[in-house]
Amino acid sequence: MAKILCSPSKYVQGAGEMKKLGEYAQKYGKKALVLITESGYKRIGDVVNTGFEGYEITPVYEYFNRECSKNEINRLVDIMNEKGCDVVIGIGGGKILDTAKAVAYYKEAPVLICPTIASTDAPCSALSVIYTDDGVFEEYLFLPANPNMVLMDTEIIAKSPVRLTVSGMGDALATYFEARACQASGATTCAGGQVTQAAIALAKLCFDTLMAEGVKAKLALEAGACTPAVEKVIEANTLLSGIGFESGGLAGAHAIHNGFTVLDECHHMYHGEKVAFGTITQLVLENIPAEEVSSLADEIITQLKSQASNYGIDYATFIQYYYGYEDEDSFKEYVNQICQESVKEKKVVCAVAKAENITIDSDDETAYIKKLAEENDATEDSVKEQYSSQDLMYYTLADKVMTFLLDNGKKTETTTEAATEATSSEEETTTEAITEAN
Repeated sequence: MAKILCSPSKYVQGAGEMKKLGEYAQKYGKKALVLITESGYKRIGDVVNTGFEGYEITPVYEYFNRECSKNEINRLVDIMNEKGCDVVIGIGGGKILDTAKAVAYYKEAPVLICPTIASTDAPCSALSVIYTDDGVFEEYLFLPANPNMVLMDTEIIAKSPVRLTVSGMGDALATYFEARACQASGATTCAGGQVTQAAIALAKLCFDTLMAEGVKAKLALEAGACTPAVEKVIEANTLLSGIGFESGGLAGAHAIHNGFTVLDECHHMYHGEKVAFGTITQLVLENIPAEEVSSLADEIITQLKSQASNYGIDYATFIQYYYGYEDEDSFKEYVNQICQESVKEKKVVCAVAKAENITIDSDDETAYIKKLAEENDATEDSVKEQYSSQDLMYYTLADKVMTFLLDNGKKTETTTEAATEATSSEEETTTEAITEAN
């Protein structure tokens, strides 16, 4: 399989760059559909307007209706047709940017992405997440190309809530470890090929930047300053992690994040905060040296302390309220124990599936969704809303593996000490998993 790397055609980052938006945009078209929220326009509309003055491009502003849905995308396509727009500009957070990319795709027009926060690595990607009008996940729209340009005005981003940028660090923290796992296993990345050396190098630079500059950047943002450390972290969160995740691949950290999304206790947490926890779990799964896991655990706890600060409570109160633990050491032990138990079952399921050539298809998943709905007196749609697509795939596989084990298992008795000692750790784990699952 070929090695593939993809990225936005152009990436621009710096303080005050939004004031040059017209200069950049006029190279792509004459009339731009500018998608922004009403509150966003009130906050930075003057800066954006200044950016278009004196350039050969006309902005057509349209307020975003809050959801990246098919209806919203179609509404904006109609506006582009009506107004004669030939380029799309998205200014704001994730859903606005995804909508802008989708509208540009259907209009076969260039798209410029202008994030006002640095909380995820999505701006650089060739992907839009589509929701219903009510905000329920519907599907992924994989796009044929990355954005024509990503513009990061660090002066604007530095004024966003500190917790958002710290969450972006949590998301970016996973990039190197997931890319490394994909490279080792030969997995196919989001770019459609195997991992390039360039993607691994960018992912490693992303991690090194966070370790060297992360704490300094957080302190600077809390003081309202946009320092070189802040600039480096914004680049790591957006460009390095963006190329790193798409061309390096995703693994356990994001899969575990997807599982957290169904837990009520995690709904208050941002994407990157859950991904960071998943990174520790992935390293336990990989049996990474304890020193490396401990180092990353310290980084996660730093983020949790920041989260507690944002809530206006001390860290001890925070972990006691949300996790039931009164000190950091006990919480670390809890993290490792839960991670080890959860990944143990998944390792068994995947090992049995591979050994017995057990696979699933869309019919299996549909049947499992129907079964879940009946068991919980719910609708199939509500099941799809509650679980991510990755979770449903895993649970469908686990259900099929469990059925296989119950149908084909035989009761045996060990009659000698040697037979007991000969039992492999994997078989013991399988027995534990079956007992726990029942």
